[in-house]
Amino acid sequence: MPKIGDILLPEFPLLLAPMEDVSDPPFRALCKEQGADVVYTEFISSEGLIRDAAKSVMKLDIYEKERPVGIQIFGANLDSMLQSVEIVEKSNPDIIDINFGCPVKKVVCKGAGAGILKDIPLMVKLTEEMVKRTHLPITVKTRLGWDHDSIKIVEVAERLQDVGCQAIAIHGRTRVQMYKGDANWAPIAAVKNNSRMHIPVFGNGDISSPEAAKRMRDDYGLDGAMIGRATIGNPWFFAEVKHFLKNGDYLAPPTLTARVEAARRHLQMAIDWKGEKLGVFETRRHYTNYFKGIPNFKEYRMKMVTSDDAVDVFAAFDEVSEKFADYEFASL
Repeated sequence: MPKIGDILLPEFPLLLAPMEDVSDPPFRALCKEQGADVVYTEFISSEGLIRDAAKSVMKLDIYEKERPVGIQIFGANLDSMLQSVEIVEKSNPDIIDINFGCPVKKVVCKGAGAGILKDIPLMVKLTEEMVKRTHLPITVKTRLGWDHDSIKIVEVAERLQDVGCQAIAIHGRTRVQMYKGDANWAPIAAVKNNSRMHIPVFGNGDISSPEAAKRMRDDYGLDGAMIGRATIGNPWFFAEVKHFLKNGDYLAPPTLTARVEAARRHLQMAIDWKGEKLGVFETRRHYTNYFKGIPNFKEYRMKMVTSDDAVDVFAAFDEVSEKFADYEFASL
């Protein structure tokens, strides 16, 4: 069984990836209920934390029902990252994760996220000093390299392990690829198969079906799967993958009633946590997948994604419940 520090995980755990404006407490709660074994916060700017920026500080909110939960931070300045560790510790997470993989330009141009893949010694130094600063396990999420010609992920992972990193999640693309093309899991398997590696190696990228998760486990031998985009508006994906890995067949899809109830709960929890304006706005991206497959749904989807008033969105849920009460979702 894989372990992160003293945290014992099940065989081939499923991890909810940190996603900006997605993996907030409401969504993490829904994913946890559906079988996510470890959940991570949205990535948090170390510079924002040390300057007490409201948006960054708010992302530190975690709840007992989420555990084990990791708080992910990013930055390229050693002093700022070390100060942020002390701030993060006060929220009492189970894990502190370092983002060395975000490919977004506004992060990369500051040398953070995947930008640090151009400076491997700094990547290792930041990890080493953060390990020394906290009693919590430090983990890393990264990419294969900056570009195809600079892929040294086997060496990089080994060096991170040697300075105390407790687990590594690797996205199977380079920074230059962004999210284009297919994720390449072979280099991740090479990290796992390195005889010197003893920490968990989790795969990330293009885990969009239960079959993909099974390939990652059986064909590539990885310790677990970190899943991101496939879960947006689909927290049931964790349960579907677990069922498939155990039984070899597909779990019955959630009913319309279950989908409406999840959407309602998601919106209400988001409003309770961040207020109506942000709560309504940031749950919009989930609705297309919550109700994916329903024919002639455009009218209702537009109501959900254009209204700024929670009352109108809840009313749209009621209309969907009535209009499509007899609709049956197809199995995977």
